[in-house]
Amino acid sequence: MKHILVAILCIICSGYLHAKKKADALRIMCYNTENFFDCEHDSLKNDQDFTPEGLYHWTPYKFKKKQINVAQVIISIGRHNMPALVGLCEIENDKVLRELTQNSALKNKYKYIHQESPDLRGVDVALLYLPCKFTPIKKEFIQINFPNDPATKTRDILYTTGILANGNTLHVFVCHFPSRYKKESSDDKRIYVASVLRGKVDSIYRQSPKADILIMGDFNNNPTDKSISGTLKALTPEGEIKPGNLYNLYYNYQGKSNIGTYKYKGQWSLFDQIIVSGNILSPSSKTFANKNKAKIYSPGFLLDDDIKYGGTKPFRTYKGLKYNDGYSDHLPVYLDIITKKK
Repeated sequence: MKHILVAILCIICSGYLHAKKKADALRIMCYNTENFFDCEHDSLKNDQDFTPEGLYHWTPYKFKKKQINVAQVIISIGRHNMPALVGLCEIENDKVLRELTQNSALKNKYKYIHQESPDLRGVDVALLYLPCKFTPIKKEFIQINFPNDPATKTRDILYTTGILANGNTLHVFVCHFPSRYKKESSDDKRIYVASVLRGKVDSIYRQSPKADILIMGDFNNNPTDKSISGTLKALTPEGEIKPGNLYNLYYNYQGKSNIGTYKYKGQWSLFDQIIVSGNILSPSSKTFANKNKAKIYSPGFLLDDDIKYGGTKPFRTYKGLKYNDGYSDHLPVYLDIITKKK
């Protein structure tokens, strides 16, 4: 009898280990790093404030400390499972990314996709990826040309197609929608960028109605704002899920007290979001995400006391013009995706 029990336990354990090999958890994260600039002036950009002689007296020491801080966030959010994909907003150039991936705690872990965008301040988006978990096969930088305001330039939308370890194709977008500065005149710009993004999504769906699509970034709008819920058509994940729709996994955070990724004058907003196609939310899909597993990363070291309005706020790099030695004015977001071999 004892031998039979041992045999049964061996079979159970063998099945468990076999099941473990069939599935792998990929952590996806997105982070607005807040003005991750180098210290040199680019004559084609308005980046003079982030030089040693500039408004913020941005020195090599401060740049190095920022680099350390960003790497720390990426490592800590991964814990024992380093994020397979990291969308970054507000990074200045290739030098910043090269230093981050080659001369920090992230050394020899990530490769990245980036291109200089026409943004007047010089900030771009980028995608870091673990080569063992994501193999890019196509990349495109979608430039935004406002039809009624051609002089205004903003960040490109980064679009990458890649192959996951389970053989599935994943379409990834990293976005940083136009600033809310002068909100009344900037709303239309965010709506226009959302329309460009939606057009690209529709073209993917025409080729592959059950495509796995992931959109992440700083949208400078909440999930219920027109650009996201109306133009982009990123829906609440409650109710029936359809493969041809987009679903905003941060929709249900909206309206909850003291929850958000960005705080302004005491009010939290959910500007940083991850949006997925309906197929990813299907439990039968080889690339699956639980709609309740999208998180905001808010450990104590990323927060600061909000003396004026109460509670906490993101621990940012500067308080006005005073160097604060913090991380960012945004909190990162992340999602775990399960990739199944069969």
